[in-house]
Amino acid sequence: MKYTRRTLLALTLAAAACGAVQAQGYPSKPITWVVPFAPGGSTDVVARTVAQHLQAALKQGVVVDNRAGAGGVIGVSAVVKAAPDGYTLIGGTISTHAINASLYKNLPYDPVKDFEPISLIAYVPNALMVNAGLGVSSVQELVAWIKAHPKEASYASSGAGTSTHLTGALLADTLGVPMQHVPYKGSPQALQDVVAGNVPFLFDQLTAGLPLAKGGKLKVLAVTSQKRNVLAPDVPTMVEAGMPGFNLVSWQAVYAPKGTPKEITQRLATEIAKVLQMPEVKTKLEQQFGMEVVGGGPEQLAALMRTDIPRLGALVKKTGASAE
Repeated sequence: MKYTRRTLLALTLAAAACGAVQAQGYPSKPITWVVPFAPGGSTDVVARTVAQHLQAALKQGVVVDNRAGAGGVIGVSAVVKAAPDGYTLIGGTISTHAINASLYKNLPYDPVKDFEPISLIAYVPNALMVNAGLGVSSVQELVAWIKAHPKEASYASSGAGTSTHLTGALLADTLGVPMQHVPYKGSPQALQDVVAGNVPFLFDQLTAGLPLAKGGKLKVLAVTSQKRNVLAPDVPTMVEAGMPGFNLVSWQAVYAPKGTPKEITQRLATEIAKVLQMPEVKTKLEQQFGMEVVGGGPEQLAALMRTDIPRLGALVKKTGASAE
């Protein structure tokens, strides 16, 4: 069926009017915020912290629903099929909405085409941590050790294709030294093997390794963010430690299914921005969990994805990482 320009314009205006009507009464029932990972992780912490205050602003419940599995693919795929009415949101990350685009050959969703970006929430820096008995106390000393022991140079991660894996791959690429990647099924196993000396070092979330570092079992050499972390102010950034341009942090964000009216996504973005400025929210996420609260609406989140999807895709290609 062919439509005239007048008909197409009428349909467009009707769709916009429908979206405006939806937004006027929004929200009229509880909202579900899907977390595609298990309870207790960074994505879950962000969702529950923000949802607690968001529901007060919207005067409706915001229910966090954990749907873990397959590196976040199960939960994200479920939201793709949800009605684009603002009542189902997804907590997205650098993995689900950037890395997975190149990690999976048959990803059942498109991070860009299937979602409406709402808000960037926080950066989650990784830290370079080494076995306490390795005999190195700085990034430059580790670089010297790697170059002197190329056959022993390996790094652990919490799984193939994760930000911890790709940060290690970035180090290997920066140094021009091939290093063996040793993937684990999660952060605890990776950390314990570095503590045991089975693998010399790893990149992992700072909060995961700090207790072990305070116990003298690990040394934290640097953080991967652009600025130092409030939980470890004496630990330099990778750039400060002599690695120019080395910056790779995980991030937390929130999306809605494609087609959700702009009026609704903008309303959510505005309210989330207000929540992130609350002292109790910033204090919890930054002082307790080591995140960097950044905020940023749909445009900023879309711009971040335009940068990170190809940048991380290039690293995935170099490493040959695949989830299938």
